[in-house]
Amino acid sequence: MFEKILIANRGEIALRVIRACREMGIRSVAVHSTADSDAMHVRMADESVCIGPAPSSASYLSMPAIISACEITGAQAVHPGYGFLSENAGFVQALEDHGIAFIGPSSEHIRIMGDKITAKDTAKALGIPVVPGSDGGVPDLDTAIRVAEGIGYPVIIKATAGGGGRGMKVARSREELESAFRTARAEAKAAFGNEEVYIEKYLQRPRHIEIQIFGDGKGNAVHLGERDCSLQRRHQKVFEEAPGPVITPKMRADIGKICADAVAKIGYAGAGTIEFLYEDGNFYFIEMNTRLQVEHPVTEAIFGVDLVREQIRVAAGLPMSFSQDDLEINGHAIEVRINAERLPNFTPCPGRVNVFHAPGGLGVRMDSALYGGYAIPPYYDSLIGKLIVHGRDRPEALARLKRALSELVVDGVETTVPLFHALLAEPDIQNGEYNIHWLEKWLAAQFE
Repeated sequence: MFEKILIANRGEIALRVIRACREMGIRSVAVHSTADSDAMHVRMADESVCIGPAPSSASYLSMPAIISACEITGAQAVHPGYGFLSENAGFVQALEDHGIAFIGPSSEHIRIMGDKITAKDTAKALGIPVVPGSDGGVPDLDTAIRVAEGIGYPVIIKATAGGGGRGMKVARSREELESAFRTARAEAKAAFGNEEVYIEKYLQRPRHIEIQIFGDGKGNAVHLGERDCSLQRRHQKVFEEAPGPVITPKMRADIGKICADAVAKIGYAGAGTIEFLYEDGNFYFIEMNTRLQVEHPVTEAIFGVDLVREQIRVAAGLPMSFSQDDLEINGHAIEVRINAERLPNFTPCPGRVNVFHAPGGLGVRMDSALYGGYAIPPYYDSLIGKLIVHGRDRPEALARLKRALSELVVDGVETTVPLFHALLAEPDIQNGEYNIHWLEKWLAAQFE
């Protein structure tokens, strides 16, 4: 087992990893920018190293600085958290070249799944169902028209190297396709330095369902059920729950086995998530995230496992501590993402937190790096906390979430807490009847 692990991240996910290390008797190293010198993850880690100025490009994304911090502190492994360098194959290769373990999958698997077209081709070859669409990138408008008319409108154009909704456009007719194709390519080039796009059938009312998998890198893998992440705005998740309200035990077992068998075939190591659009009983592969997800706590709650601890064990060469037969769902869990944002436009709202009080009680977990007097810096993501609740069933989890939200105090900055109070009053949310378009339509009706 590792004696010392460096966490190449910040905020609540850095704290999450530090806590797992502490329970395992492993020393932790925090890295931080100059803007984060007073951050909670710096205070809680056994050691800390400043790796650069405030901009993430000069600190949390600086591979030489992070590798130097490992060498200075003697850290034997790096946990990337999520975001930043967590899915950067070049970073993993650089660590390998310096004899430092990466707590995650191989650089090869990250590279394969990091390219949307290669990922889709790989998924298809492994028996994972995919959305009908183009075979690879679409080089020009004439090809785009042929593909679109072959699979039928509406279609969606996506950036090959994309994410977060950038370089993504919907076309419902040939006339719309011409403009959407050009716009998507321009956005893709501006955002990712790669203008290549591909085309898929656009599903009308799908849900976003993702399957949590875990592999030991030696040909063994399990699935830990699904999460429903359909409540999104601008392709960003805000509310996640497990198990999914519309997924039956048979559906779960079938798609879970397909995913577990697929990653076992390629010798995948660690945590990963295979994301799908789900409509009318069918699953369609979107992408695979080769890292821990923001919403991993809801899976931990219903299965009673520590995914970070398991990541560390597998990276150290130990076997998984559970098998598929050991994994049984217990109850229902929901996570809401608390962002420092000003409604209704969701504009970032950094500033000083005068008072922070986390909710508590049975079945309540608050993952946050806030404390009273902390100044939220303006340089990073606006996520400041995740409120996770667990109940015996979905109604109990919803009631517990409502109660926990009423206890949460973040004084000094505006947050998205009022959004969740409003959502919990909606019959569609209470009944689990929503899809990936529901929240955008609801917001438009509320604030038009």
